[in-house]
Amino acid sequence: MRMWGVLTKYLCRKHLLGEHVEMHMFVGTIRKGVSIQGYLDRGLVDPGRIFDRHEELAAEMLRRGMNHQSPLDNLGCRITKPVDQAANIAELSRRCPECRALIEAGS
Repeated sequence: MRMWGVLTKYLCRKHLLGEHVEMHMFVGTIRKGVSIQGYLDRGLVDPGRIFDRHEELAAEMLRRGMNHQSPLDNLGCRITKPVDQAANIAELSRRCPECRALIEAGS
């Protein structure tokens, strides 16, 4: 699981939908009381931004003409640990030609 945290316009369809699902997975994991410390230690999620990030992803899905019918309740989490957006942009560019093209077009 991972919160890319980059501008949603930089995400290909696969990464946009994937991050959206992972926001739901993080919430489920937290609600079950399962530790996400490993994700925090590696800078892969900012719990205080899960709800807002979900809303950003959902808005981008709608902007692209996709369907979104999975609202997410706000956890109200006060723990914040920013994700490294620059590192995530580099990782997306390395992993995914579609994301790389979107990033290069948006830069």
